[in-house]
Amino acid sequence: MTDTPDTPRSTGRPAHQNVTFDSNGTPAHGYLALPPSGSGPGVIVIQEWWGLTDHIADVTDRLAAEGFVALAPDLYGGNVAHDSGEAFRMMQELPVERGVELLSGAVDHLLALPEVTSDSVGAVGFCMGGGFVLYLAAKDARVSAAVPFYGVIQGDVPDFSRLKAQILGHYGERDEAIPVATLDGLRRTIEEQSGIEADLRVYPADHAFFNDGRPEVYDAESSAKAWSATLDFLHTTVR
Repeated sequence: MTDTPDTPRSTGRPAHQNVTFDSNGTPAHGYLALPPSGSGPGVIVIQEWWGLTDHIADVTDRLAAEGFVALAPDLYGGNVAHDSGEAFRMMQELPVERGVELLSGAVDHLLALPEVTSDSVGAVGFCMGGGFVLYLAAKDARVSAAVPFYGVIQGDVPDFSRLKAQILGHYGERDEAIPVATLDGLRRTIEEQSGIEADLRVYPADHAFFNDGRPEVYDAESSAKAWSATLDFLHTTVR
């Protein structure tokens, strides 16, 4: 799997878009995967800055295989970046407020599905999406579990005073985009504002260590540990 543009299907939609939902009065799209049983707790999967790629669809499928109804909203409306420069531009063109609005619409859609058995949802995100996990959880009390993988916070740190979610974060000790030294401050801010103690874990790895479509940074051992912890966390907190 690689971070390359998706190939349009006969429907005219980009690959991986298979659902449409309302987001504050405007249509939004995403990729929905159901568990083998047909029903289960709901989880939102939030893309990296590349877009809704094969990797994000694969993560969504993997969560479904573990018993979750998983939805990956397409924050770029079908566009996927070709390179890091384009990815940075596309990320910058998505205001945080609009991204959170789209994600809240995805939460609405997920909780309204008859296949979803939980009253809350989990949120798992990567890079840009990891930052959006924290923004969404800080705003939306329906998120009971927040799992940022090397989450990049754009601009101001969220106001966590309304946070209800438990937080399990995964970070790489060699990640230059998110220096490990900054995590203590983030952890302290979350706890002081919300009373919730965030579990922010550090692995001997680089940024994007979970992305198996990028062999130059992928770390199989760290990924396996983070994934196992994430599944245990979601099964415990999303009900």
